[in-house]
Parts: sequence; structure tokens; C-alpha cells
Amino acid sequence: MMEVKGKKISVIGAARSGVGAAKLVKRLGGIPFVSDFSPEEKLEDALNHLKNENIGFEFGGHSDRVYESSLMIVSPGVPNDSSVLKNARSKSIKLVSEIEFAYHYCKGKIIAITGTNGKTTTTSLCGHVFNTCGYKTHVTGNIGLAFSEVVLDVKEGEFVSLEVSSFQLDLTEKFKPAAALILNITPDHLNRYENSLNKYAESKQRIYKNQDEKDFLILNKDSKTVIKYLSEHKSKSFFFSLNEEQNDGCFYADGEVVFKINEKEKFRCSRNDINIRGEHNLANAMSVICAAKVFNLDNEGIINGLKTFESVEHRLELVREINGIKYINDSKATNVDSVWYALKSFDEPILLILGGQDKGNDYDQIKDLVIHKVKKIYAIGSSAEKVFNFFHNEVKVEIEKSLEDAVKSSSIEANKGDVVLLSPACASFDMFNNYEHRGKIFKEAVTKLL
Repeated sequence: MMEVKGKKISVIGAARSGVGAAKLVKRLGGIPFVSDFSPEEKLEDALNHLKNENIGFEFGGHSDRVYESSLMIVSPGVPNDSSVLKNARSKSIKLVSEIEFAYHYCKGKIIAITGTNGKTTTTSLCGHVFNTCGYKTHVTGNIGLAFSEVVLDVKEGEFVSLEVSSFQLDLTEKFKPAAALILNITPDHLNRYENSLNKYAESKQRIYKNQDEKDFLILNKDSKTVIKYLSEHKSKSFFFSLNEEQNDGCFYADGEVVFKINEKEKFRCSRNDINIRGEHNLANAMSVICAAKVFNLDNEGIINGLKTFESVEHRLELVREINGIKYINDSKATNVDSVWYALKSFDEPILLILGGQDKGNDYDQIKDLVIHKVKKIYAIGSSAEKVFNFFHNEVKVEIEKSLEDAVKSSSIEANKGDVVLLSPACASFDMFNNYEHRGKIFKEAVTKLL
């Protein structure tokens, strides 16, 4: 456990995890100081929280005050090579991520979930299944409340379903979850990793580096990248696969999901028992079944949890059905890989809203799916021209000035049985505060349709 009482602790970044970390430092008797490079007008929520907690802060840059500390807690949005972190290293100030800091005060068992896609849905589903089975489980991390916000409320015998990004893993030292899940690894955020998939994948492996023989590692056998970069570990491995039978893990065959330990069947359910659509979500559900069974949860409770789970907001979320036309909010699809999964999830003809702040997207990955499934693309945001140039020879593409215009146009052209799908493949920051804001605007625009 880190001793912080009476000590000055700097927190870099005033987003959700930074504010949570600062509040935890204060609760532990430390003296937090929050510093963020962004201007005050972009951090109104953080400003209000910090003022209410009487926590010192500065916005618009990092002053020398941040180096008057023995420990620096770094938010995931802060690049590892930023000048403030370089300066801190030169002054021998210890750097940790928010999840590393909070971990030291956690009395419960942590189920840590990472992957390029599917983290939020899987983390939410895991928490729902465990709670349905009667085990108090806190859903936190890179979703909802920060880990630091809830960690002191976690009691012995309880669980934490913790969504963890690669950025959060980068500055971990002793972080040791009881179960670690790696859902998939595909190219994303490579600008933070010197455009190297190797470095990005290696970052993900940090989730299990401190595990021992009592811990569990749950891996996607179908992800070649996950298997390729798997390194030596002490924890017990379980795999999940849509394609191959597993002797230790979960697999799908003939419409049923089966879990085995040492070749002995311990769980079985129908695909229809899993209340989230899409092949990718079937894989996500199997990872959760693995986690539930390694902790010996009751089969009936697991199935009940799978049946009653509702899809997460902004992830293939059915907003409304009007005159036989379904409007789907998949604003969380911020990379091409996510859109591939979204397109695979529907058999109906699709009118696709695509675009935003481009992250070096290569649309070749979804080209064939778009040709076979998409009737028309409505291109939005700063990448609209790139989307148009790539797809206009394959399908109809129309550039729209706003997301609201895209919703109106698609509603006019859609027919009964079609799906209007917001699945942007891009970041949201060219037009919106974040992907949640983008999804909210989409939902409001759909609600206004007659």
C-alpha cells in the first residue's frame, strides 16, 4: 500500500480518472494538486468537482508546482513522451497510472478487462452476471466512475469488473488482477506507440505480468495477435473461441456455448440465452462465462445474467424503430475494426453514417462488407471527403454538414426493413466533446423524427 498521508501528490490530467485520483488522495490524507494542459472552458465539470472538494488545481499548462511532489499520478490521456512526464522523470519523481494507484487500496478481487474493442460491453456484462449470481461487483475503470472513486467502498469478498485501456496499463508496476481478460488486439492508438503494433500489443500484456499461480488469464484464441504476443506467465490460462473446441475454456458449436475445465464440461447454454447481438458480442460473452466459471459461479445464475443484460449505451444501441426502420447508435465505434463488427451484426440493408476525426483509417478492411451490406453512406466530419473518395465508386455516398442532417437524409431514403447505423470509425473531437456527446446528439435527432 502506498503511504500518502501528509504528502504532496501531483495529478496530471483533469478528466474523470484524474479527478477520481485526486479525491482518493484527499480521502487518504494526502495533499493533491491537479494540473491539466487544456484550457478552463473545456474542463467545466472537473472545475466544479475540484472546487467542491477544495482541491488545488491549474488549467492551461503545467507549472513548476507539479514537481513539488514525491508521486505523480498520470491520467490515461497524457502521452508518455509529454514534456511534463519527461521533466518528472529527470527529477526522479515516481510516475504511476490511476489504476496502479487505486489498486493498492482494493480489498476485493479484480477482474481486469482489456482489448482494442468490446471492453465496455464486456466489463458491463461481467458486472451484471456476477451481481445476478449474488456477488457484489463494482463496474468501474475506463467506464462510468473511475476506479479511484469507488475503490475504498469495495469490501473483502466483493469483485471489481475493471475496464482497462493500454494507456492505463503503461504506468503500472504492481497491478495484479485476480483474473485478466484480453479480448482482442487490432491496430488502434498507434500514434501513442511510435506507430508500432508490437509496442501497442506489448502494452496490453502488462495486464498479467504480476499474476501468480492463484490467478487466471482469459484469452481470445481466435485473435492471432493476442496469441502471437502472449508472453511467459504464471497464471492459469483459459481460452475462448468461436471456431475451436477448448479443453480449458469456452467455445461455440451447433448453436450452443460450452465451458470446460480439464476437458470436463462445466457449463452449457444456448446462443439464444445471450441477449446481445453480433458475433463479436458472442465472443465477449464467452470471456465473461470463463471468468464466472473460474470463480465457480452458479450456472443458473450465469444464464439468467446473460438473458437479462441490456446492450450498453452507444454500442449497437437500438434507439428507436420507426415505420419498420431501426435506428442504431454505435457512436463508440471509433475505429475501422469496430465498424467491421457492427456491419457483421446486421442482415438487414444498412444506411451508414460514417466519419469524424480520422486516425489514419484504412477502409480496405470493411470495403467488401460495405459493398454487400450498405445501401448508402452519409459522410460527416473532417474525414467526410476521405470517406467519399474511398467509397463513392462502390456505393452511393453523400456528404452531410452535420450529424442531424445525416439522420434527416437517411430517414427520408430508408425503407421498411432497413437499418440506419451510426458507426463512425473515427474519433468525435472534430464536432463533439466525446463519443457519448456524439451518440446523444444522434439519439436526439432520431427522437425528433416523425
